[in-house]
Amino acid sequence: MIIGAIAMASAILLAFLRVPLAFALLAVSVAGIGFAINWNIAFQLVPLTISDAVLSYDLAVVPMFILMGNIISKTGIASDLFRAAYAFVGNVRGGLALSTMVACSGFSAVCGSSYATAATMAKVAYPSMRKYRYSDELASGTIAAGGTLGILIPPSIIMVVYGILTQTNIGDLFVAGVVPGLLGLAFYMAAISFVAAINPSHAPKGERTPWAEKIKTLAGVWPFFLLFGLIIGGLYAKLFTPTEAAGIGAGLAILIASFHGRLTWAALRAIIIDTAYTSVSLYSVLFGALMLSKLLTLSGLAIGVLELVQSTGLEGTALILAIMCVFLVLGCVMDSMAIILIFVPLFAPIVVAQGFDLVWFGIIVIVVTEIALITPPVGMNVFVLKAVLPNVAIGRIFKGLIPFIAVDLVRLGILIAFPAITLWLGNQA
Repeated sequence: MIIGAIAMASAILLAFLRVPLAFALLAVSVAGIGFAINWNIAFQLVPLTISDAVLSYDLAVVPMFILMGNIISKTGIASDLFRAAYAFVGNVRGGLALSTMVACSGFSAVCGSSYATAATMAKVAYPSMRKYRYSDELASGTIAAGGTLGILIPPSIIMVVYGILTQTNIGDLFVAGVVPGLLGLAFYMAAISFVAAINPSHAPKGERTPWAEKIKTLAGVWPFFLLFGLIIGGLYAKLFTPTEAAGIGAGLAILIASFHGRLTWAALRAIIIDTAYTSVSLYSVLFGALMLSKLLTLSGLAIGVLELVQSTGLEGTALILAIMCVFLVLGCVMDSMAIILIFVPLFAPIVVAQGFDLVWFGIIVIVVTEIALITPPVGMNVFVLKAVLPNVAIGRIFKGLIPFIAVDLVRLGILIAFPAITLWLGNQA
């Protein structure tokens, strides 16, 4: 158990030091199992774990959803969604920020990546907001916060990772993420309206769009409704598995982009190469996380932590709040994926022992990692945005995120207090 604890501490330290997570987790796991049990077993577990994961039917969902998101991201379809949203709400105070948030939610629904959502919408929406004299704080804060919806509104890559780590049904996670995701969108839009009301100079009104033009812009949003409706509707109705949904979504995205005349052979080749690189990187990290999970089990650390928690007397909602506090603190200094990969295998057995639903726990964990993406000093969405918008100071971005972090914490409290909100849609199926 001591060796397991040392290995966990080492993994956390290496994550802090920005050592590539895949190498850090694999090295720590092999060394921990080697010292705790046997070096031959440690080295034999590596190929066995990798082969089991590679042959997993569920894991095939990853490259397909990444491919679908890359196609939508790199073929300019996101711009169509932003134009449609702006046409309907752009003339009200803060309307441009509201339309950006709507576009972020729509784009994230078919992208699955917070970073891609933030980077894409920064290129699409930020120039328009600056054109209408929006403050840097509100403009950048809206985009950074809107990007976090990418890991909650399904399909979500981080949901797939959570599902594989905890052996939770990925389709159930996708369905459960819809209502909390829409709740997050509503809260973010309320935060924008509040900022626009108390600081009108931060959010001037835009131009009114004629109804004929509004109707015309709707022609550009049907791909998002089609993809989201097909994937979530099919999973909700149990028509196909998440892996089948991913394949259908990727194929349909290719057809849509080709129909719009935006997918050349050169673009498709670049998209496929980028998808391969991203998938391999994610697979490598996941292999390391699966090895770490084996270390926690074999060393007895998971059981030891469970016994320690039981000895504190914490149970029920108090225990969940304590775990969420740990995640929130970690989120200030660690990447969200690292938090999921290192700590979910440690806490999941405790949650199960307390009788909580792992689908519900997965959603609130993802909400916490959403908050981690925009909290200082290491909010990864902020640094993605800074790379795209080098002239905007990081301090201004974090300042603009304060109202969004506040409503995120309120949403987290509601989801913890009322689990039925998260599980309602899945229970209707």
